[in-house]
Amino acid sequence: MLRAAAARCAGGAIRRLSVASYPAAAGVRRKPPLDEGDWSYYKEWWGEDDGPGDGAHTVFRRHSEHGNGVVSVVAYPASIPASDQWPVMERWLQERNLAIYPESSGADQFKILGYQWRVMRFNDHTRQSTAKVMACYRSGGDRALYSMQQPNCLAVPYVKSMVSAGLTALPSCSYDLPQAVSEPNTMKILCIGHGGGSIPLFLASKFRGADVHIVEIDPVVVSASVESMGFPASCAKGLSAHTMQPADGDELLWNGVHDRISLHVEDAEDFIAGDSNVYDLVFIDAYDGNDIFPRKLWDADGAFLRNLEEKVHPVHGTVVVNLHSDSRPSSPDVDDEAPFENVLPMGRYVSHVCRAYKRHFGLAFTVASPWLCNITLVACRDKAILKGVPVGRSHRDFVLSKLLSRSSMVEQALDLPFPCLQYVKNGFTLVE
Repeated sequence: MLRAAAARCAGGAIRRLSVASYPAAAGVRRKPPLDEGDWSYYKEWWGEDDGPGDGAHTVFRRHSEHGNGVVSVVAYPASIPASDQWPVMERWLQERNLAIYPESSGADQFKILGYQWRVMRFNDHTRQSTAKVMACYRSGGDRALYSMQQPNCLAVPYVKSMVSAGLTALPSCSYDLPQAVSEPNTMKILCIGHGGGSIPLFLASKFRGADVHIVEIDPVVVSASVESMGFPASCAKGLSAHTMQPADGDELLWNGVHDRISLHVEDAEDFIAGDSNVYDLVFIDAYDGNDIFPRKLWDADGAFLRNLEEKVHPVHGTVVVNLHSDSRPSSPDVDDEAPFENVLPMGRYVSHVCRAYKRHFGLAFTVASPWLCNITLVACRDKAILKGVPVGRSHRDFVLSKLLSRSSMVEQALDLPFPCLQYVKNGFTLVE
């Protein structure tokens, strides 16, 4: 979730964050794919602080009984991919359809209808998540309308910060990340808090070995993601969402990616207490409609953290938490020439959360999200990440150097459309 005051931080942030802006690691030459979620497009979907704004239309609106108020999804036009690029996706859909229905002999034809930003809001003002959704139409014998979230498009900087920090910390703790990319059944991932589902879809699409479990307490949030944000309906366990997607939609559009995801509508504390999995990587983004991170998810003496500690791998297990800064920036506008220099001081509330996770996992660090008032907390096993530290060298410098040395490998292994190095080093602070 984006902090409600994020507009103050985003006011001047219009410069394109391109991969070319950053020097590549020595000896590395990689042409990354286009980043359709680059922050330069934020004005297409940001809207107004008190509502969707001009050019938007509401596609979902329902009251939550789990502290999120009114959950809505608002649609905005997306400028890319441009229409001259749509035939590539249409051909891919045609091939998928023929593989599933060989008897069709190409009689069914697919037409892209367009791409939209879909923004989930709580109580009309809190932007919970943002995703890009493609709509297409199948003509011929069995006509149908489909929608699909674009999994490679991470539109919000704090999401890129979480992904970058978590995926560089994992191999820094001796986890074999490339193996999880190419081999099945090798990576257990837990996501607490669902929103539109952008992080689990991104991870499931990148890691062939991913087994992703999502825990979301609010069935209305899950319904919003399935009905209006192109999230695959078959992933949701025990929920009957009123989706317009045809029965073959997930198989056609996701080509097995959806089989790597299980979405549980349940309280996170209860789920962790009864879960038998041991996770390699955990993401937590669980703010409610009042912009509150539930205390039970960071209470150092509570059942949740005690159980989570046992359910995270004892060597390389890594936990990533999205936090809203409880300090305001000194200026309402970000210097658009140096977006990664806007580092917020760590206030008392964030400090309490960080120390609680450090107590349970051994080591913790934070990085600041550019342009927004979000902080990414990463907690991992201290023995693994500090392995090999020279006598007399500061732990901060050693950990940061280790993370940065893994960044190019992560970018290449996953063919990332954005550079994770700058997200990892921005405002890097070792929790004391």
